[in-house]
Amino acid sequence: QVQLLESGGGLVQAGESLRLSCIASGFSFDSVTMGWFRQAPGKEREGISCISWDSSIPSYADSVKGRFTISRDNSKNTLYLQMNNLQPEDTAMYYCAKCYVVGKSIRDRVPSYWGQGTQVTVSS
Repeated sequence: QVQLLESGGGLVQAGESLRLSCIASGFSFDSVTMGWFRQAPGKEREGISCISWDSSIPSYADSVKGRFTISRDNSKNTLYLQMNNLQPEDTAMYYCAKCYVVGKSIRDRVPSYWGQGTQVTVSS
């Protein structure tokens, strides 16, 4: 079955960095577009980044563009998110999932599979 295991979150101060990882199993990771989503308390889940199977086409939400970098290692079935210059508004639970892009919108691909997520908390 599909499994996604996110890690790398934590508590940091504004301006600091974190690197998230997502290890995938149960499907052909190297042929699927993958992305990162986040959900802050009381808010809807937001797609923030998506990368094609061959890493040739990364996409970013305006809220993270220029600060976050998505990458993947298909040999390790692993997706990464390098987050620099973190801000309090980045505080959320972060998830990885299959994704696609429509215009400026990053969406999860149905059927959706979600892991437990990894919490990122940024203090001011």
